[in-house]
Amino acid sequence: MKKLAAAVLVVVMLLSITVVLSEAWGRGGGHFHGGWGGWWLPGALFGGLVLGAAIAAAAPPYYAPPPAYYAAPPAVVYEPAPAYTPPPAVQREVVYPHGRYVLYGDGVRQPWQWVWVPAAPAPPPPPPQR
Repeated sequence: MKKLAAAVLVVVMLLSITVVLSEAWGRGGGHFHGGWGGWWLPGALFGGLVLGAAIAAAAPPYYAPPPAYYAAPPAVVYEPAPAYTPPPAVQREVVYPHGRYVLYGDGVRQPWQWVWVPAAPAPPPPPPQR
């Protein structure tokens, strides 16, 4: 009922504007009389609006179709979490005949540092036997 009352009100208001404008353009100074619109242009414009509003009010509302649903939900696939692999072992010692290099630090909390450690001197020869 409210829609019908609103539609009637819109029609009455547009018709009154159409009548007022067509009278003003038809009698006001004469330069619109027989020019590009004459007395019928406002009526045609606003009458078209009234007709369009009436058709839109009478038409049933349009609803989009519902989305398509599948019969069964798709299967859920769980992938295993990536396994933790420790970093590769770092070679911390390089040995030479006269000494060795030792790697200190971890590169995160303490910087890497190679330290030279000389080889222990050879033991003295045993005393001669008599």
